[in-house]
Amino acid sequence: MKKGFIFDLDGTVYLDNKLIDGSADAIKTLKERGDKVIFLTNKSIESISNYVTKLSELGIETSYNEVVNSNLLTARYLKSQLKKDEKVMVIGEQPLIDELINQQIVITDDHNEAAFVVLGWDRDFTYNKLNSAFQAWRKGAKVVATNPDRTCPVYGGQVPDCGAMIGAIEGATGEKIEPVIGKPSKFAAHFIVTELFKLPPENCFMVGDRLETDIKMGNEYGLQSVLVLTGVTDENLLKKSIYKPKVILESVKDIVNL
Repeated sequence: MKKGFIFDLDGTVYLDNKLIDGSADAIKTLKERGDKVIFLTNKSIESISNYVTKLSELGIETSYNEVVNSNLLTARYLKSQLKKDEKVMVIGEQPLIDELINQQIVITDDHNEAAFVVLGWDRDFTYNKLNSAFQAWRKGAKVVATNPDRTCPVYGGQVPDCGAMIGAIEGATGEKIEPVIGKPSKFAAHFIVTELFKLPPENCFMVGDRLETDIKMGNEYGLQSVLVLTGVTDENLLKKSIYKPKVILESVKDIVNL
């Protein structure tokens, strides 16, 4: 039977703008032998088109329907929840807004009109945005978030990610934000495995470098969880973590041997 491979991107397939050695050949081999491949990222500040372009320029031929990001997942979730004429307030950047509009979701800046507030990574996050989201919540809007990542790795270190926006809203409301749609949610895993791959979970591999997102999602949804040691997780972090991968690889280039 065919296998399905879900690849995290930064730290797994590439680092910043540099391809991890052997990753392009490994992914090409998987596709040539008939396996299915999806690239999955939690990053809400980039569009799917940007990822297709980047992967293709790095030497990994990629089509639009092979990339899933937290914006697409969030839009699909909202489409399943919104009632007719309900509107959404967005705390996030243009790629998130564009994806919601692409899915025919109506956006509003008026907290009195919002049925949902969507939190994404927002590098222009302000007190006014926090207050708008808070006032919408007070009016009964449900708050959802694109992804749980506290930080995003960048060249030379890390910067705050969507988790910082979640923390601000939770601090104001006193309530935990749920659902959080991207990895490690079952919503993300179910969409890829059931709707895109159409394969049983045990025939699918979640390949990534983050224990609390990639490996956690793989384990909780019954996938084969594969940790690569080219990103944020080293053996010391692995020893301390409650999330244990089923397989550990030095690099994604070894994935063809599983």
